[in-house]
Amino acid sequence: MDAAEILKTYFGYDSFRNGQEEIVRSILSGKDALAIMPTGAGKSICYQVPALMLSGITIVVSPLISLMQDQVKALNEAGIHAAFINSSLTEAQITKAMRLAAEGRYKIIYVAPERLESALFMQFARNGKISMVTVDEAHCISQWGQDFRPSYLKIVAFIDSLPERPVVSAFTATATREVKTDIECTLKLQDPRVVVTGFDRENLYYSVEHILGKRKDAYILDYIQKHADESGIIYCATRKNVENLYEKLDRSGISVTRYHAGMDNDARKKSQDDFIYDRVQIVIATNAFGMGIDKSNVRFVLHYNMPQSMENYYQEAGRAGRDGESAQCILLFSVQDVMINKFLLERKEFEGMDIDDIELVRQRDTQRLQVMEGYCKTTTCLRNYILEYFGEKAAAPCDNCGNCHREYYEQDMTAEAKWVVNCVTETKGRYGLNIVIGTLLGANRARLKEIGANTYRSYGVLDQRSETDIRLLIDQMLAEGYIVQTGGEYSVLQVGDIHRLRAESTHVIVRKAQDEEETVKRTKKKKTDSLTGAGFELFDRLRRLRQVIAKEAAMPPYIIFSDKTLIDMCAKAPTNQAQMLAVSGVGENKYQKYGERFIQEITAFLSENPNAVVSTQIDEEPAPVVKKERKAEFYLNREDAERFQYAEYYYISDIRAKLNQVCSAVNVKKVTLSAIWEYLVAAGMTTEEQGQEGYRKVQTERGLELGIKTINKTSQGGFAYQLLMYPETVQRMIVEYFVGSGSEVK
Repeated sequence: MDAAEILKTYFGYDSFRNGQEEIVRSILSGKDALAIMPTGAGKSICYQVPALMLSGITIVVSPLISLMQDQVKALNEAGIHAAFINSSLTEAQITKAMRLAAEGRYKIIYVAPERLESALFMQFARNGKISMVTVDEAHCISQWGQDFRPSYLKIVAFIDSLPERPVVSAFTATATREVKTDIECTLKLQDPRVVVTGFDRENLYYSVEHILGKRKDAYILDYIQKHADESGIIYCATRKNVENLYEKLDRSGISVTRYHAGMDNDARKKSQDDFIYDRVQIVIATNAFGMGIDKSNVRFVLHYNMPQSMENYYQEAGRAGRDGESAQCILLFSVQDVMINKFLLERKEFEGMDIDDIELVRQRDTQRLQVMEGYCKTTTCLRNYILEYFGEKAAAPCDNCGNCHREYYEQDMTAEAKWVVNCVTETKGRYGLNIVIGTLLGANRARLKEIGANTYRSYGVLDQRSETDIRLLIDQMLAEGYIVQTGGEYSVLQVGDIHRLRAESTHVIVRKAQDEEETVKRTKKKKTDSLTGAGFELFDRLRRLRQVIAKEAAMPPYIIFSDKTLIDMCAKAPTNQAQMLAVSGVGENKYQKYGERFIQEITAFLSENPNAVVSTQIDEEPAPVVKKERKAEFYLNREDAERFQYAEYYYISDIRAKLNQVCSAVNVKKVTLSAIWEYLVAAGMTTEEQGQEGYRKVQTERGLELGIKTINKTSQGGFAYQLLMYPETVQRMIVEYFVGSGSEVK
């Protein structure tokens, strides 16, 4: 059989997904391969299909026992003989597995990296024909990755010791460009075919909710009650949080279990099995849970605390929606999460690493934590933030994340930003965020008096602002480089590049969420949206049948058939073998095992409901569901324009203030400085030119003719800068531009 026939016969799929066929062809041609594909993209198919076609045995190095067990169960269910070798087996079982492999019984063997040093396994590998060594979760081999495992370094020596070098393939879902390069070099891949299919999981809805610790429990309980009967994972940063949340949900009657490293092996295994076999709805866990858990019907992943890195978050959130159906990934963020993670990173163990490497990894950990904190605080598209971190450039906001659906307004906080710089200067860069915020607010704290902050010129100057406002401002200033935050155990704020703030035309704009606004959401179509009421009834019957079969076979239900396959069954309602084999995810071996029982159930349902319509076509593009009207772009009515108070000259900031003052239009945004400037540039009156200290705004020849003039000024700190002033003629042109839609340049 060729690759396409194997894909259909054993796995039940009509065609390869994006990137899969390219990797398969590369391996079959004898070429090394590295694939970086998101969770749920079908990485295992990329090495399992060629493994069946290569003449010898494929060894798959895998980091977790649960991952190996899941993969082997799924392969055996598909009619493919496979085995795993790890510490869960006795020596007699391991010896038997290797003997059967040598006799040609198994084409694929999963092993833990530590097993590669075993004399018995080395003897087996050297005497047998090893066609391919596959490294799963390959980012574990990079010491710059978030999950570095020194045991993975043994893989290279193992490959070098084989009489004949096999094809080497590596797979991961989380790798920055740096980690990707490290994987290639450390594994000594020879001219590999590198395939990066992208990191975008379009079916996942990302959201960050800023919630104080005490309110997180209530939020989660409310969320679960609104998503009854859906399977989900809740991640916590500490064992204590896992236990506390578990007790509260359990007392509330929620079907829940827990998982963390403080539990004994039997208890952890029971919790994992209860979740995988759908005996409980929800698992609450630390990051010790989940790698390689191939449960396809996880509909939500909630993070009780912020993870330590974007790689961790992407991997953990990615356990939702592996079946391609819509799923939600919600991170509950509070400032305390940052402190918890700093505490955990300070106590991180570095087994088998050099002192110099440990220091470098600590620096990387600090940088990753700052990136993750930035994700929680950004007001831009969350999906784009993730993609850009992994090296993908996104063109436009995704319209499928919390930030894209949240209403924001812009606030000019330039004056406040300059006071922040003054305060950081007065601290001489020796203190952290809380000291700076407390000083600006004029807080009555003993620590501020102890260091003399109550005598600073900046003490209390922003006492009319809230702490949240100042934190948002500082986040914005960090993003723009006006101030910097050092790494290490005690990070401090220091002055960055502030030369741009000397120009009057420079503004620091902070985007703030409209808390009173309801979010505007665009509903994503689910596969179940095509099912009618009768279709849902059939779907429930098929799920119950799957549960019965899973119990009989001692298999997780999703290994029998995924929800996605059951939905396709409902839509196609097969009543014979040919029709059943046309259902996505039904291969010949699974049909022989289970197909007739599902056909009987479908036939019985159709007989009981002869006129039932179980499925209808749905539009691919959903219509937006708007809960609250968005604000329109700024414009003036004619009556507004007549109330504008002209002067001989105005700065651009004065013009903006006057425009917003006279505007009477309902539900429109405030006019921004950038909107006015864009008009002036488009009308040929102003431009930007590069000087020794960066770009500066100047008038063109036309601007000079119209009377725009340059004013030289000096700040209190002795900084020289220039401002443009606009005469009444230009003021009138600006006002006229914004009358109506403001769409034409006058």
